[in-house]
Amino acid sequence: RRAYGQALDHFLGWYRETPRGPLRRALVQEYRAHLETLGLASSTINVRLAAIRKLASEAAENGLLDRELASGIVKVKGAKRHGVRAGNWLTREQAKLLLQVPDRSTLKGKRDHAVLALLIGCGLRRTELAQLTLEVLQQREGRWVLIDLEGKGRRVRSVPVPAWVKAAIEEWIAAAGISSGRLLRATNKGGAVWGEGVDERAVWTIVGANAGGLLDAGKLGPHDLRRTCAKLCRGAGGELEQIQLLLGHASIQTTERYLGT
Repeated sequence: RRAYGQALDHFLGWYRETPRGPLRRALVQEYRAHLETLGLASSTINVRLAAIRKLASEAAENGLLDRELASGIVKVKGAKRHGVRAGNWLTREQAKLLLQVPDRSTLKGKRDHAVLALLIGCGLRRTELAQLTLEVLQQREGRWVLIDLEGKGRRVRSVPVPAWVKAAIEEWIAAAGISSGRLLRATNKGGAVWGEGVDERAVWTIVGANAGGLLDAGKLGPHDLRRTCAKLCRGAGGELEQIQLLLGHASIQTTERYLGT
């Protein structure tokens, strides 16, 4: 929502600079050409165009824009991305070192260790992790599993929890005194839990605060640990289809890009 809001603010600011007529396909194409002259990344351009397409679609649905005009805007092509961004990931040894960084003698350290363990061991998205509740952690057929996680595109999957990840979770919830509800909680300076949960920005902050020195400063995020999970699974002999199911990808091609294959 924040990204779309910023995109529309930028578009409307550009529009107001010079009278440009009504919202139509040619206008959006002109705006795309303007974005390309700014030297923006293709992903940035495409996010901004996606917001305009959605604006046109919603306007048509509410009778504020002719459906034929809206259809033309929706069909405006995005910027092409050349090549594939490899992203960052950790080796097995680096992952072990990262898991040792949090000070587990403190409540905050126990929580951070659980966060890192879930990202590396279960390959969760940061949004999925932030919204995780204790109720979805269940034992099925002798194995601990995160049941019915809803990911991108509202796709539902269940994720196996390795024993060492389960141990990290148990250590955190025992120290925090959590028995139900959201798994991740904020901690105060006095070493106590407060609030009902954290958001995805907090997950990003936790990873960044513990990852300094492993890679270039500021270049390792939660998604890199998700990518690390995929890489380590593949290195241990996991099949592409298994990794696709673990990560909740819609297509095997997305999984291949994660693995750089």
